[in-house]
Amino acid sequence: MQTRLSTLAATVSILLLAPSPTPYAATNTEAHANAATGLHVKNGRLVERNGADFVFRGVNHSHAWHSDRTARALSDIKRLGANSVRVVLSSGDRWTKNNTADVRAVISRCKANRLICVLEVHDTTGYGEQAGAVSLSRAADYWIGVRSALRGQESHVVVNIGNEPYGNNNTDRWAADTKAAVARLRAAGLHHALMADGPNWGQDWSGTMQRQARSVFDADPDRNTVFSVHMYGVYNSADKVRNYLDTFTRAKLPFVVGEFGYYHPSGDTDEDAIMARTKAASIGYLGWSWSGNSGEDSHLDLSNHFDAKSLTAWGQRLFNGADGIKQTAKEATVYR
Repeated sequence: MQTRLSTLAATVSILLLAPSPTPYAATNTEAHANAATGLHVKNGRLVERNGADFVFRGVNHSHAWHSDRTARALSDIKRLGANSVRVVLSSGDRWTKNNTADVRAVISRCKANRLICVLEVHDTTGYGEQAGAVSLSRAADYWIGVRSALRGQESHVVVNIGNEPYGNNNTDRWAADTKAAVARLRAAGLHHALMADGPNWGQDWSGTMQRQARSVFDADPDRNTVFSVHMYGVYNSADKVRNYLDTFTRAKLPFVVGEFGYYHPSGDTDEDAIMARTKAASIGYLGWSWSGNSGEDSHLDLSNHFDAKSLTAWGQRLFNGADGIKQTAKEATVYR
């Protein structure tokens, strides 16, 4: 989740209402042999080992800050119909480190609840703008350090390299730094599907990820990187949502809305458009977040005090509303 907002609202609006960048030239996106051991990209889609499409329909859970709630949260999230969960972890740079044993336990709980598990390290949030945020290189150090928990889990786990890895400064480094992190993870023997968040606190209002995603994808030796945008106040109209998402679908690049809400102080997010457009294009989404938000983000709790029997209005919308999780989620075939 972002913790600061861009002050360039007028520029954002102009950029997102402009025509989409020219689609990238089509290339062969067949998964390489290493990637095909589990979840992998094929023809611009994330598929399972058996070739079946997998479309994320899930939520985020803040394990790093509420680890005592995780076991129950995962069970409740599954019971409400989700097929996946994005789990907040910490490298130890800003919050208490989630060590190898803890990562292994989280994966085990996800599997026990028949959920595909996206693991993200949160300490990178707003790098270059947020005090204390760390680089994608540091995030790569963390993943390499816990790799024994990840090995053999390629069919069940996606590694989200770093949450919102840039604020609004130095975003021109996004592609090079993402490529370098991917290369290090592959060299360390991690052949999972990787997820790369966009800059600008995940919202990519600058179009940096739109323009450079193809080069990042092609630089991955496994051709197994999925791109993730976070949709909050920047995406306050159907046109802005469609303009952004359609760039990736036309380019046949794997894509997911890794976080989104129904409202943010920076603008009234068009959650209906996000959910309708992702359904139409078979794009995955992961709503923010199960519970435990505070301050200006407290309204984004999906459940009140981690109670699945007490969903908030946002929780009811996401789980039970039109184009929501209950209507559209399909369990991963690895669990059937």
